[in-house]
Amino acid sequence: MPAHPASAVSLYIHLPWCLHKCAYCDFNSHAVAADALPESDYTQALITDLKLASTDISNRPVQSIFIGGGTPSLFSANAIEMILQACRQYTCVTPTCEITLETNPGTFEFQKFSDFHAAGVNRLSIGVQSFNDVNLQSLDRIHAAAEALQAIDTAAAIGFDNINIDIMFGLPKQTLADAMEDVRIAVQQPVQHISYYQLTLEPNTIFHRFPPPLPDTDQQWEIQEHALQLLAEHHFQRYEVSALARQNHSCVHNKHYWRYHDYLGIGAGAHTKLTLDGVILRQQRVRQPDSYRHAVSAHKHVIQTHAVRPADQLFEFMLNNLRLCQGFSEHHFETSTSLNWCTIQPLIAELIEENLLDYDGMYYKASPLGYRFLDQITARFLPE
Repeated sequence: MPAHPASAVSLYIHLPWCLHKCAYCDFNSHAVAADALPESDYTQALITDLKLASTDISNRPVQSIFIGGGTPSLFSANAIEMILQACRQYTCVTPTCEITLETNPGTFEFQKFSDFHAAGVNRLSIGVQSFNDVNLQSLDRIHAAAEALQAIDTAAAIGFDNINIDIMFGLPKQTLADAMEDVRIAVQQPVQHISYYQLTLEPNTIFHRFPPPLPDTDQQWEIQEHALQLLAEHHFQRYEVSALARQNHSCVHNKHYWRYHDYLGIGAGAHTKLTLDGVILRQQRVRQPDSYRHAVSAHKHVIQTHAVRPADQLFEFMLNNLRLCQGFSEHHFETSTSLNWCTIQPLIAELIEENLLDYDGMYYKASPLGYRFLDQITARFLPE
């Protein structure tokens, strides 16, 4: 049966506002003027949401908290401290809990981020995307490269020793030389983690309606191969499709997702995956922020709850675990789902025969060829 009751969980907290909605962004984020942020009301709604949901994870250690958005650093340090105090009050936050706050360059103030650090935030994720001003403009970002560099330096000066930066590739009209310059600058920064991912044109975005000229598939693959080589030379080890870290700095929270473990999501539009009484449940909260706040007060903020069918568990497990370079074991598969290994062994054997999966005697993982066709591999696990 999946998920022992005492197994660790992760906590995701969504703060959905930002100063500007970028043309490529499909997240549940909403542009707001800094002086119009409904901080107090939303913070109270989050705390109520957490209190109501905490019974579902009682006595389970919380090993990571991720405050995402939006741009969560628009909130005051006092609000972040209140949220984290509520996490400690209503859940079993471990002493070594990884606590990440997402932020964007241009929102950095030394004292404010010092206060975030004092409140318990021990990991920052900075949305740099590029160190090239032309590329930043093409992405509809509102910060400049100099602000990105200053944000990183400020975070390090404050004492953050677990910093991630997001870098995109495959940008409009981006050349291999442009992309490599971003990576060369990135590896020189005092950061321990780099999320290096390809720009995709998601539905319901401006870029999807008005597609910019992007590098073709072969060009994007060439960019990625060269970038990964340079990152490895600077001791950034790839541990997931788009995540690289220096030693002992892989992201606890994201690995929790990718390993198909349980997590509780609170806030507007947040998703949850929890195993209760041996049944894997998924939940979603009201998406629109104002509606969410009102729904919380009426205890009607969870709008969707459903049990994950065994056939869907198989696809979800593979969709997540095959992203990890380490892969997964038979034991992990059986303890994370309600399925027996024998149900998928024939398909696993086929994929190994096709040189799309490797097996090292303990772990099954995508081969170098398999990483190029990961979407096609996971699609073969879809329910018929």
